[in-house]
Amino acid sequence: MQLNRASQPAMSGLSVSTRSAPTLIVTIASDLLALICAGLLSVWIRFLLNDLLDLSLYWQLLPLYGLFVVAYAAVELYPGVAISPVEELRRVSVATSLVYFVLGSTAFLSQEGGIYSRGVFLTAWLLSIVLVLAGRALSRHFFAHQRWWGYPVIVLGAGKTGEMVVRTLQRRPRIGLKPVAILDDDPSKHGHLLGVPVVGGLELAPTIARSRHIPYAIVAMPGVPRERLLNLLEQYGQTIAHLLIIPDLFGFSSLWVAAKDMGGILGLEVRQQLLLPGPRLVKFLIDRLTTLVGGLLVLPLFVAIALLIRLDSRGPIFYGQTRIGQNGELFKAWKFRSMVQNADQALRVYLAKHPDLKEDWEENQKLRNDPRVTRVGRFLRQTSLDELPQLWNILRGEMSLVGPRPIISEEIERYGDKFSLYTKVTPGLTGLWQVSGRNNLPYEERVNLDAYYVRNWSVWLDVYILIRTVWVVLSGEGAY
Repeated sequence: MQLNRASQPAMSGLSVSTRSAPTLIVTIASDLLALICAGLLSVWIRFLLNDLLDLSLYWQLLPLYGLFVVAYAAVELYPGVAISPVEELRRVSVATSLVYFVLGSTAFLSQEGGIYSRGVFLTAWLLSIVLVLAGRALSRHFFAHQRWWGYPVIVLGAGKTGEMVVRTLQRRPRIGLKPVAILDDDPSKHGHLLGVPVVGGLELAPTIARSRHIPYAIVAMPGVPRERLLNLLEQYGQTIAHLLIIPDLFGFSSLWVAAKDMGGILGLEVRQQLLLPGPRLVKFLIDRLTTLVGGLLVLPLFVAIALLIRLDSRGPIFYGQTRIGQNGELFKAWKFRSMVQNADQALRVYLAKHPDLKEDWEENQKLRNDPRVTRVGRFLRQTSLDELPQLWNILRGEMSLVGPRPIISEEIERYGDKFSLYTKVTPGLTGLWQVSGRNNLPYEERVNLDAYYVRNWSVWLDVYILIRTVWVVLSGEGAY
């Protein structure tokens, strides 16, 4: 293909330092290290409980860790890019469990099951899932910002959608796709977009991909005519291994969508998890069982917090506020009291003295240095312990462990057309916005995250949010 002269200088200045091999090697090494650590820890724990354990038996199993790499590759966990953390959680859990099931079945059928400890086996299984996920998260945390991490990608389209794609990939390097070039047929858009060179027209895609060894391309032109789009896919699909198409379905479900072939017609199946009895039953059981067991475990903590609140300031121990639940029904959400008495009056006095903060309050309904919060209350809020009484709301079926943030009637207007989505599920003790920045997020972003949760709800998304909640609570991220 002949390139026009205007395109040659742009291409000559195109730098592609991202390579696939280092990312793949680091990901596989991280998985193997996590799996080996899980095995060693499980054996060590069992050895502490019973020093008669024959350690040499377990060293013989070391070569079997290669099965996990094969299983992970089979469920497309490699190279580990362009995969959502929720989907990664699901695939790692399923693949790891399957390998352990095969190993356990093989040991039983070969009559060697009695040689190995069942405790070691079960502990290693659970630790493997946890440590593999933790290892992948740490790898991305330390390496995602490196120039060599991830895969280079060409973005086709320099319009608003292309700009959104580039900005998202730059802000979230953990996705693993790094835009190195943008193509657009409009000469007025050539130059740079968010620091990425716009090097020419779409016809350059095969040449750039081949010469620069770029395996990914994102078609970010949702308004392109059907004939033009089909031509692009047929022409470039022979050169670029991975073509990602951004459809004109912004705000639609993005997690649980599967492509279906209906006699040569492409269909997108959207699984309405909210309507499936199986996932809803699992969510119900997780809510009730976890709340019952967790409530008994934290009962001493309840007593200690109640005593601290009583000693710190006057007023009741608990505070109940009317919130909006599923189907728009009202309920009283309970918290440990974290504010002084006559809190509304204290707020009015404070805003009158600090009018510059009034706009911030009206916009986000939050103040970083809220004068109403007591000393104990500030600690409770930073650790989210003030919300523990909502375990009672969960047992009553008014709330869930995970869901949208329970809102008050005054906030309905701010949800706009997304309020109908909010009412489809029970609000949660924790949720997507709490693990995505909490109070550091603007109100509009919180609403969008609540809408995303409802559209993409699944048990796996709940499990991911619960895992993230532990880290957010321990780190105090966005809490005030």
